[in-house]
Amino acid sequence: MKTRLKKGDKVIIIAGKDKKTKNSSGEGVITFIDRKKDRVIVEGLNMGTKHFKPTNTNNQGGRIEKEMPIHISNVMYSYKGNPVRLGVDFKEDGKKFRVAIVKGERIAID
Repeated sequence: MKTRLKKGDKVIIIAGKDKKTKNSSGEGVITFIDRKKDRVIVEGLNMGTKHFKPTNTNNQGGRIEKEMPIHISNVMYSYKGNPVRLGVDFKEDGKKFRVAIVKGERIAID
């Protein structure tokens, strides 16, 4: 799946258990993108429990909470706290830059 999201972008979860509601912000920063599996990891969201067996370095083992991957179609770029689509425009010299598409208008974001 082709995407215009990048590592470090602020995104909003639009589907799943952590989606934006009145009680939860559902907003975070992308820390990792797996383009082959179409998954992203969002900082502080979609937390899951990982179980570890005891090893020589970790004698006790146990469980930790960590961010789990979420499908890239379930997140949208956050522009001023609202989810927006992303597009691409070209400068006069031919270089590409990303734009946020807000109510039909194209606003440069980087």
